[in-house]
Amino acid sequence: MDILVILIPASLFLGAVGLLAFFWAVRSKQFDDPEGDRHRILSSDWDDEPRP
Repeated sequence: MDILVILIPASLFLGAVGLLAFFWAVRSKQFDDPEGDRHRILSSDWDDEPRP
């Protein structure tokens, strides 16, 4: 039962870190163009250059 004193705060901390990482990714526009990616994966053109 003493292990719960360690595991509960550790899980809350890791959950908060994951949530902050998700909000950071959304605010820095990591998920900006899902439509373009969907169409780009189906095209036969090779595009090895990164997008600007």
